[in-house]
Amino acid sequence: MKVAVFSSKPYDQTYLTRGNQSGHELTFLEPHLNAQTAALAQGHEVACCFVNDTIDAEVLTRLHEYGVRLLALRCAGFNNVDLEAAAHLGIVVARVPEYSPFAVAEHAVALILGLNRQTHRAFNRVRENDYSLHGLLGFDLHGKTIGVVGTGKIGVAFVRIMRGFGCQVLCSDPYTNPAATEAGAQYVSTEELWRRSDIISLHCPLLPSTRHLINAESLQQMRDGVMLINTSRGALIDTRAVIDALKTGKVGYLGLDVYEEEADLFFEDNSDDILQDDVFARLLTFKHVLITGHQAFFTEEALSAIAEVTIGNIDAFAAGQLEKMHRVIS
Repeated sequence: MKVAVFSSKPYDQTYLTRGNQSGHELTFLEPHLNAQTAALAQGHEVACCFVNDTIDAEVLTRLHEYGVRLLALRCAGFNNVDLEAAAHLGIVVARVPEYSPFAVAEHAVALILGLNRQTHRAFNRVRENDYSLHGLLGFDLHGKTIGVVGTGKIGVAFVRIMRGFGCQVLCSDPYTNPAATEAGAQYVSTEELWRRSDIISLHCPLLPSTRHLINAESLQQMRDGVMLINTSRGALIDTRAVIDALKTGKVGYLGLDVYEEEADLFFEDNSDDILQDDVFARLLTFKHVLITGHQAFFTEEALSAIAEVTIGNIDAFAAGQLEKMHRVIS
């Protein structure tokens, strides 16, 4: 099949080409998919997209006109897709429901450790011949209470790691996962998790019910100096509310791998440009904020799995075996 791969980077080309044992015709396109670039999909039966592509009703209508019949997402989230429009147009949507839960969970822990021991600041000091320790004081993770919102495979992997540090782990999720309790975690209400946790890590999907889950009201329920970690979806956090909480000290540490308005920032080299996002620029002024550019998934194992499942979904569609695809049902 002819596949238009949007938002492609050199590593996408490497891993998708390696996994393309079926010989699909892959056209790698650097631009994001949106209303202005959808025409690049002409002549292709499949559009392969990523997290920051815009796949609304207008884009889907254009893709349908150009002959696209399968939307192959090389990611787990699908909040950027108008599923109702896709179903109406007869475009099948498939995703990669999981790739490496360990990759994301371990990156969340890296953010915690980096923030706690201020290793990013210490690194810069040593490079400037400054070996002073003021401002770098951390705390023992052992014995701290960790709140985990969302206990799918990533959340459970994170629970196990934090239990290994000797932490007490509280979980909140509409659906109880026995694997989390077997790992030693305790399920509590979201309100109790806010109230008791020293560190809160988000591992839930972005849904209408979870949008701005972290907001002015929920922040007020948390401990003073709480550490917040988000490696899931940027819009889980009301960024302006968190900035206010950082200014008062209610939030003592903030670790982000995602950002609500990241589409125009992340995955690109903007080092020669002036940062236009004033909210993001404000975040960067805080010493106890550590931000990475949506790299939690970025391991060899995860990229191999993403390529394997994405190509597998295309194979199944080509063979008419929809039951073998990881379809998104609207």
